[in-house]
Amino acid sequence: MDYRAKQDLTGRLALVTGAGQGIGAAIAQALAATGAEVVCTDILPDRAEETAACLRDAGGRAQARALDVTDSAGIDALAAELPPLDVLVCNAGIVTNTPAEDMTDDEWDRVIAVNLSGVFRTCRGFGRRMVAAGRGSVVNIGSMSGQIVNVPQPQCHYNASKAGVHHLTKSLAVEWATRGVRVNAVAPTYIETPLLIALKDQPGLVSRWLDMTPMGRMGQPHEIASVVQFLASDASSLLTGAIIAADAGYTSI
Repeated sequence: MDYRAKQDLTGRLALVTGAGQGIGAAIAQALAATGAEVVCTDILPDRAEETAACLRDAGGRAQARALDVTDSAGIDALAAELPPLDVLVCNAGIVTNTPAEDMTDDEWDRVIAVNLSGVFRTCRGFGRRMVAAGRGSVVNIGSMSGQIVNVPQPQCHYNASKAGVHHLTKSLAVEWATRGVRVNAVAPTYIETPLLIALKDQPGLVSRWLDMTPMGRMGQPHEIASVVQFLASDASSLLTGAIIAADAGYTSI
């Protein structure tokens, strides 16, 4: 068995949503570094192009496209324009912190629209052609928040959306299991992205998170990207419907 070859993505076409920064950019880098041509998408096209340019500068194959995961027509149009994907990574997501009793309908609807409905619409739009081609790997980015309730920040809409992503992942995995398309998810802990780095200014917030994390640290984007690369490749050929907790032990206690 050639184990190295099983992780090689040469000749595969991958698409990553929310690839403009943070975890999404790291995922795009990992897929390109192992041979895939990567379509970097983001609601902000300049950010998508910045990631794609970095991949090309490193010798990879990449292109950038604007994509709003809440726009079914835009998703379907891009899916029709591209060849069937070999790898789809649904990474785009948002979060706000508001107590449930103060949360507006608009705030709830926006988070659910991006984090859960956006994953469904993206999987549906690109998954149709993957199923028709009889091949492919879908990787959804969930969260440990789909399994636990984060404290002290109030984010019931985010937690509910990520729990939905996990069960959507399992549901799609079962529907597509006999048709050559695997569907898995990664559930990260707190990852040191620009968004979370900014929160270090809030007294006691990050220190409390770290106290609740057995490893005593936040994760790095490349650590999530490595798990995604594994799930995208043939090295994970027996996995479908799996929710991999990359959480520094957070959900183990």
